Amino acid sequence: MLSNEEEARAYCARFTDAAGLARLERLAELLLAENRVQNLIARNSEEFLWVRHIADSAQLLAHVSRGTSPWLDLGTGAGPPGLVIAAMCPDLTCVLVESRKKRAEWLARAAAELGLPNCRVEARKLESVESFSAAAISARAFAPLPKLLDLSSRFSTRDTVWLLPKGRSAGQEVQDLPARTAQMFHVEHSVTDPQAGILVGKGRPEQA
Repeated sequence: MLSNEEEARAYCARFTDAAGLARLERLAELLLAENRVQNLIARNSEEFLWVRHIADSAQLLAHVSRGTSPWLDLGTGAGPPGLVIAAMCPDLTCVLVESRKKRAEWLARAAAELGLPNCRVEARKLESVESFSAAAISARAFAPLPKLLDLSSRFSTRDTVWLLPKGRSAGQEVQDLPARTAQMFHVEHSVTDPQAGILVGKGRPEQA
């Protein structure tokens, strides 16, 4: 379990190179600056930005094969996890969906500042995004699980990996799904929060 910012930086270094770490440092600066303009993250989490937001996002890479692309992130908002993944793995095609105008504009500015030409921001509701086959789908606080799967299943294939950070309710949310969909998922422990889990799944939900 990661307990401080130094440990979080070291953890992120497992999944990227020196240039990737430099992009993460710059992303942290941009995020803190923008948080003075609009409320992106809780102010009391700023002190633990690397643990709570950056390493918390980076841990998703432990559950996919290197080079998994394209990556679809739902409701990216402040940046985690999609923009963090894009900063760490700039060769991946990352599509960040964010319907709130100010947040979408911030994401686009940050991606440009970080030099991420393969990162695309879709400033619209997911329902309006053109379908494509995503190799990975992630979401953090986007929607209740049944609704999330219902809205995003058209982007999935039988090989799509789902990476959905959840709180202590992770196991219960899976149990509440229809049986055949529930079988897609299992819960992995978060490395940043002993109370949290990550729903990891593979395939295309038949029913949400």
